[in-house]
Amino acid sequence: MNRILFIFILPVFFISTTANAAPLTNNNNEIIWAGCGITKKAFMAELAKAYEKNTGIKITLQGGGATKGIRNATKGAIHIGGACRAAIDKHPEERGAYQVPVAWDALVAIVNKNNPVESISFDQIKGLYLGKITNWKQLGGKDAPVDLYVRRGKVSGVGRTLRELVFANFEQNFRGKYVMKSSGPLEKGVVNNLNGIAITGISSAKRRNVKILKLDGHAPTFENIKSGNYMLYRPLYLVTKGSKSDKRVKDFITFTLSSKGREIIRKAGTVPYSDAIHLVMKQVEQYERAAMQGLYR
Repeated sequence: MNRILFIFILPVFFISTTANAAPLTNNNNEIIWAGCGITKKAFMAELAKAYEKNTGIKITLQGGGATKGIRNATKGAIHIGGACRAAIDKHPEERGAYQVPVAWDALVAIVNKNNPVESISFDQIKGLYLGKITNWKQLGGKDAPVDLYVRRGKVSGVGRTLRELVFANFEQNFRGKYVMKSSGPLEKGVVNNLNGIAITGISSAKRRNVKILKLDGHAPTFENIKSGNYMLYRPLYLVTKGSKSDKRVKDFITFTLSSKGREIIRKAGTVPYSDAIHLVMKQVEQYERAAMQGLYR
């Protein structure tokens, strides 16, 4: 069972013990960050630039996805990881993850710019991923096949969150036409395919030449995500070794959570975690409903 603790003013942490990882040898004036591209685009690029300007400490940003961010930070291969999902307790490499929620992201359905469809519902998302919706006429579009792009595996940030929030089943199989190894190729596929559709993070999608669909009539705007009117939201995390982290890491996280850090996140178009703390209670309700359905057993 993945234990999730909510603290209403202070950040959320996922804490457990692990064997000591080999220390990361690196220049004292550099911090290595790696993780999901959505987190990078949501706030990390802007924070890294501002932090280097203020302190002279360079933050090197690498990709690799949420799983790499969590696992490499936990074993000490990098200073900080970026993740758009919670750590998975059943995976030994993630049991030592110490996660600090920094912001809120939203999962959005994207289609080609020339696709006439404007909105999608929760039930239609289910139908798509279960292979029950195969023609755009079923979504109010033209008579054409639906080309669904999905992420490979079941532990990617988008894939795992989608399974949790829409299906309440972490093991749900998806019936996609194209199976992609990361969010970048998935998004680019939709850009170039008139019949394509995919789900990705808003922080990444808004930087692509795609149409972002409304969900049950609600657009994934800053205010709708902050209020919870747009329902497919999730936290974005910084991941560290916790008490084993060095001062550089702790200082950067303190900066990120400060009023200045939160303002940088807002200017990037992303909702800071503490700006929408009420969403935590909505998430608790989601987890409770999922637990009743056996998701966390």
